[in-house]
Amino acid sequence: MSGTENNNRKTISAKSGVFDDLANHLKLILRLMADSRVNPLLKLLPLGSLVYFLIPDLVPGPIDDLAIIWVGAYLFIELCPPEVVEDHMQALEQVVPGEWHDPTDEMNEKSDVIDADYWETKE
Repeated sequence: MSGTENNNRKTISAKSGVFDDLANHLKLILRLMADSRVNPLLKLLPLGSLVYFLIPDLVPGPIDDLAIIWVGAYLFIELCPPEVVEDHMQALEQVVPGEWHDPTDEMNEKSDVIDADYWETKE
């Protein structure tokens, strides 16, 4: 787990990588698809690119499929109203405050844990 240790507290770093960016991009597209402020005809772009991906085509290989999906997603986000995209981007980039908590540290600190078996008796 990446983080820094400060006075026995660990904080999770806010750096994002390629997979985090890809996940945020997909979340943004899903949020925009569900938003009623986006034109329904515009929502056909990502759906059409997925249909193209699922239907076998004449050109072999995944490169053309990935290019169509990328162009469809890019155009969809670019053609959506900028204020709607900004609203959803801010919602996705909000950081939830918290601390890293390691449950094994608590188990080592508590010495009053008793290991036992439980049997239920019928009366």
